[in-house]
Amino acid sequence: MQYQAYDIMARTGQMMTEGLSIVNDMVSHPLNPIAHTWTGRMTKASLETVMRLTQRYDKLGFDIEEVKTDKGVVKVQEEIALAKPFCNLIHFKKLSNPSKNRVLLVAPLSGHHATLLKGTVDALLPDHEIYITDWADAREVPLEAGPFSFDCYVSYLIEFLNHLGEGTHMIAICQPTVQALIATAVMAEEGNKNVPASLTLMAGPLDTSRNPTRVNEFAHDHSMAWFRNVAIMQVPVGYPGEGRKVYPGFMQLGGFISMNSQNHMKKYAQFYQNLLFGQEEDADRFRAFYDEYMAVLDMPAEFYLETIERIFKNNEIAKQTITYNGKKVNFDAIKETALLTVEGANDDICGLGQTEAAQDICKNIPKNMRKHHVQVGAGHYGIFSGSMYRKNIRPIVTEFIHKYE
Repeated sequence: MQYQAYDIMARTGQMMTEGLSIVNDMVSHPLNPIAHTWTGRMTKASLETVMRLTQRYDKLGFDIEEVKTDKGVVKVQEEIALAKPFCNLIHFKKLSNPSKNRVLLVAPLSGHHATLLKGTVDALLPDHEIYITDWADAREVPLEAGPFSFDCYVSYLIEFLNHLGEGTHMIAICQPTVQALIATAVMAEEGNKNVPASLTLMAGPLDTSRNPTRVNEFAHDHSMAWFRNVAIMQVPVGYPGEGRKVYPGFMQLGGFISMNSQNHMKKYAQFYQNLLFGQEEDADRFRAFYDEYMAVLDMPAEFYLETIERIFKNNEIAKQTITYNGKKVNFDAIKETALLTVEGANDDICGLGQTEAAQDICKNIPKNMRKHHVQVGAGHYGIFSGSMYRKNIRPIVTEFIHKYE
């Protein structure tokens, strides 16, 4: 009933947005003399700000059509390399001068769409052949597809690596650093030739006891019964996944916003000022960020609950008690996969040291095949997007991958 009530409110809000949009178009039309007055600018700024607060945000596209390489501009074609019920493996195929190395970029399944990593993909494409996990919105997956658990996520990564073949490099950002590390260990122990040539783990919760953040504290302060009873809802009527139990994206988004509510309020106030004084470049940057940030997906309930319990409450990776399909994962088996860990000094979601823990866990990887980087001044999102990522972090990742081609 809670999800159904939210859905009705969201649809009502969208109708309001569409109505305001018509008024806004009329007020701001170049032929309308009011549009060029102070009153007109104030009205336009107020309308668009309210519209963005009531709007329902849909998933955006990657929209990467070309990339600049050292051999010139290359056309890029987005295609589905492998389709699964809960995830499509997307390939950004360069139509000329393809790169020698294949990179599996594992996007988080934590509320936002994989398109949040558009900037990550765009920066990596000149030097690598990029494949990304494009996770489905659980409300769009029919019940007939079955559940999607913590172990299913690992199985998907193993299947994707087997599909891409020997010599593939894997980069995992935030939450999936956990599954990427498990998949690598499982494949190494099995002697699978398709085990990643290198593994880059960025800003992930591998040891949640190190420098706990508000995210970690929230997980510890609430019982599993609370998460099951409050956080989990049923997809309402009208969606393909009707009846599926999920952790709704709107709840995750509410959590994201509440962590930095004052900062978001300031950004909206600044957006209003940008519109008022005609600062369109700054306004466009705001639009681009929030169009992506506000677009969220529902997570399968079983995956979400197992992640809370196994990673954030029990800290099973750091304690090396984690299992896959009922068998204890042996991280000592990882010996030939090069390891790079990357953290942001100002990360308020994954505390400093939580990702570096992989360096201690993977003790059988030779030291000369391991590297750790802390980016001064970077918060969580700055690890994989923005100017700091492009200038400082992406070159380190690319150099590391090239070293183990």
